[in-house]
Amino acid sequence: MRIRRSLGAAALAAVALVTAAGTPAQAAGPAVLTYGSTGGTAVAVGDVLAANLAPGNYATFYSTASGTSGIKCAVSSFSATVTSNPAAPGVATEQLNSHTFGSCTANVIGVISVQSITVNNLPYTNAVSDAAGNPVTLSPTAGPLQTTVVLNTILGATTCVYRAPGSIAGTTNNVGQTIGFSAQPFSKVSGPSTCFATGWFSATYGPVSDSSVAGSPHVYIN
Repeated sequence: MRIRRSLGAAALAAVALVTAAGTPAQAAGPAVLTYGSTGGTAVAVGDVLAANLAPGNYATFYSTASGTSGIKCAVSSFSATVTSNPAAPGVATEQLNSHTFGSCTANVIGVISVQSITVNNLPYTNAVSDAAGNPVTLSPTAGPLQTTVVLNTILGATTCVYRAPGSIAGTTNNVGQTIGFSAQPFSKVSGPSTCFATGWFSATYGPVSDSSVAGSPHVYIN
């Protein structure tokens, strides 16, 4: 009788240990952001992610959401530091420290060329979610999302300042490891009539890579 009771107690203790440890189905999944592959190595907090425009893409600031009149840039890149990367499902966050544009042209009446495009009030906060559609939200940190455009016109240099109404939305895609924004509105806050009233920003960047890791592997969302 004592032997049976001892065996029963041991079995109950074993069940309790298994329950406390959790089953394989309860184990934590991969991080929201991994490099090398989906479900790969977690991107470390503090790592720097970077990307240029995806091949064949332009960064555009058009005067209408679906038009082609305005500014397009053949060169653009960003750099962001990862500030959190929890286990999936979840939201990873990044600090956007640099966002640049170059080789820009304009097809606006009276504009000869684009002198510069400067992103103001950096850093911004970028939230990357693995929810349906892999949504991205770029939000202000120290000041509003703002861009200053200097145009060379037939009357001289003209400065146009555009500001987003709040955050702007984008998406990520594991095909090509891209992050993109489509027709996000920036309203003119200063500048003459040469500056169109709303600049609709679109751009797709990729592949996004972890420049803090040897070989700069591509970054995936899980």
